[in-house]
Amino acid sequence: MSWSWEYLPSEEHVVGGAPAGFLTAVEEKAAELVRAAEALFLDGTRYEGSGEPMRYLDVAGGLVAYYLVPRLELVVVCQATPPPA
Repeated sequence: MSWSWEYLPSEEHVVGGAPAGFLTAVEEKAAELVRAAEALFLDGTRYEGSGEPMRYLDVAGGLVAYYLVPRLELVVVCQATPPPA
């Protein structure tokens, strides 16, 4: 397997209607999180710990909620709140 990221439940639900600049920043940060997770969990499929907690990041003035699923080698972006207009 190889680490990846995805929106949950869907891209439309998480970032639908968000400004393009914010969307780009979220996707760049998600790709960065994938690279960090690959370095932290060299073989995530063998992970035996408890689930990872939800984490939050400031991205381009907005807020992104995400969590890691090491056994699936997956970064899940589940909420993105763009900055106020």
